[in-house]
Amino acid sequence: MSHSLSHLCYLQTLPPISHKATFNGRQNPPLNERRRKLYVTCGRGNNRASTPTKDDYHATLKALNSKGRIPRKSLGQNYMLNSDINEQLVGVAGVEEGDVVLEIGPGTGSLTNTLINSGAFVLAVEKDKHMAALVSERFSSTGKFKVLNEDIVKCHVRAHISSLVGSTKEIYSDTRKSKVVANIPFYISTDVIKLLLPMGDIFSEVVLLLQEETALRLVEPSLRTPEYRPINIFVNYYSDPEYKFKVARTNFFPEPNVDAAVVSFKLKQPSEYPQVSSSKSFFAMVNSAFNAKRKMIRKSLQHICTSVEIEEALESIGVLSTSRPEELTMNDFVKLHNIITKE
Repeated sequence: MSHSLSHLCYLQTLPPISHKATFNGRQNPPLNERRRKLYVTCGRGNNRASTPTKDDYHATLKALNSKGRIPRKSLGQNYMLNSDINEQLVGVAGVEEGDVVLEIGPGTGSLTNTLINSGAFVLAVEKDKHMAALVSERFSSTGKFKVLNEDIVKCHVRAHISSLVGSTKEIYSDTRKSKVVANIPFYISTDVIKLLLPMGDIFSEVVLLLQEETALRLVEPSLRTPEYRPINIFVNYYSDPEYKFKVARTNFFPEPNVDAAVVSFKLKQPSEYPQVSSSKSFFAMVNSAFNAKRKMIRKSLQHICTSVEIEEALESIGVLSTSRPEELTMNDFVKLHNIITKE
């Protein structure tokens, strides 16, 4: 790069978002304007969160190209372009001054920016080292941000949060627990939910932007349908889920093939979990039942006790002895487990 361009970064031309999308009441710029070659200044500190900014289509492109990046499909990178959605996400979680918030996959930092402007200290976990560097540069001067270049599924979340809370007592109230607010890659939704929901002792709430179909399956499962699965038992065991609002696919770059939705999981305290002798054996029993979901429970759980004992247990809790797993509620499974297990 020549000396005259030493402080500039070439903004690569990337595919425009759908012409149907609007942001903050404004239409997208004309196509010919979007295709112009642009140069953006890459001086230090030019994107500080201390000055509230709106992260939109052009801001996202500038941020990506400052690192020479394009969204990676393998990492499920679909960036939020509508700052109003970020505001709503933060509002759903009730983020206040002094909260500690875990964010997963901050990307260019559009949601991070909103969280910090709301007064939170943000611990971000970003698998892509280039994006981790980008948000580190953007928010390091705020004093309210830390990024871990790790895979959230392999991250020791509990240890990091405990360490962070201990080192930020001046902004953290012991009467409140940390929160999770994140726009996560759709393909890791189940892994993230299984990781975070059992952490009611350190998180009060988990607010996630998920694929809409997944959101509906998690929050509104119907008995006796193929959508009713062990994950529904898991979610309701550890939390009280609530579908909040739909997010059209046109709000993302690149635009995914599906719409999204925001779900809030109010985490239960360990003392509020269903009373079972062992959560491990409880979920093992639930999984065994659903692994053979076409079979009646009295057949699929015979490795635990005899078919006759299972029939008697089902009848004692008011369930037909010929029932299949998709016909039992979480409370039914809890009662069944407590009768047939002998630990």
